[in-house]
Amino acid sequence: MKWCVCNEAFAGYSLEEQFKAAAELGFEAIEIAPFTIAQYVTDIDHATRQRIRVLAEDHGLEIAGIHWVLAKTEGFHITHPDPQIRRRTVDYLRALVQFGLDIGAKVMVVGSPQQRGLVEEVTYAEAWHWFAEAMAAAATEGADADFKICIEPLAPATGNTFLFKAAEAIKMAREINMHNVGVIIDTNSGSKTEEDLPGAIRAAGELLFHYHCNDINGRAPGWGRIEFKPIFHALLDIRFAGYCSIEIFDFSLEPREHLGRGLQYLKEQLEAAQQERQV
Repeated sequence: MKWCVCNEAFAGYSLEEQFKAAAELGFEAIEIAPFTIAQYVTDIDHATRQRIRVLAEDHGLEIAGIHWVLAKTEGFHITHPDPQIRRRTVDYLRALVQFGLDIGAKVMVVGSPQQRGLVEEVTYAEAWHWFAEAMAAAATEGADADFKICIEPLAPATGNTFLFKAAEAIKMAREINMHNVGVIIDTNSGSKTEEDLPGAIRAAGELLFHYHCNDINGRAPGWGRIEFKPIFHALLDIRFAGYCSIEIFDFSLEPREHLGRGLQYLKEQLEAAQQERQV
C-alpha cells in the first residue's frame, strides 16, 4: 500500500507548492485532477506535462493517476443517446489516457457523475453498453503501458444516477475482461451505498486498482466518524498493493493540517490492523 493525495486538496497552491507540500507531509504519490491545470486536458501543453514529471522526480513522488477527468468540461457525456456526443467523449477519454501516460500516471479514475448519468429516454441497459464501450476504448489506448482504467461507483449524493455500488463496477469490469480495466472504491460513497464496505473491497479482490480515502463528512480520514481499521483489514486480505489516496470535498480547513492529520490517522489505523493480524 502506498500513500497518495489528490492535488485539488491543496486549494490555492501552485503546482510546485502542491508537490512540495505532499512530499513534506510524507505522501509517496500525488493524484492529478486535470481541471486544476486547464479546463480541457487537450489544452495542457507538452511543456506543462514534462514539468509535472520533473516536479514529481524532484520531490521524490510518483504520479499515482488522474481523476475528476470530465469535471469542468462541456459537451461530453459517456451515456448520451446522441452517438456524436458519445464519440466525442470517447475521443476525449483517449486524450486523457495520453495525458496520464505523458505525466507518468498509473491509473485513470472514471467518476465524473454529471457526464455519465442516465439521460431521459436512455435505458439502464443502453447506458451500461455505452459506458462499457467507452471504458474498453480508453483501456485500449493505454493497454501496452498497462495504464489502468478504474470504474468508480458513486453515491446518489454526488449527483450520480448510474453505477452506484461496487458490485456493478465489478460486474462491468469482468464483462469488459481487459487486463487494465478494474474498479476504484471511494470510502465516502461506499459508506453511503454499501451494506458492508469491507466486504465490497474483498469482493473486488484483484480488480481493485485504486482506493480513495475520505470520511463520510467529506473531510480527510480521522476528521469524521469512519473507522478505517476494518477497511485496512479488507485491503490486507486482498493483498492490495496500490495507492490509498486521500480525496476531500470539504476545503474549509488549512490543507497542511487537514491532510497531515489524515495521513497520520491512516498510518495509525493500518498499523493497528497489522498488529491485530499478528496476534
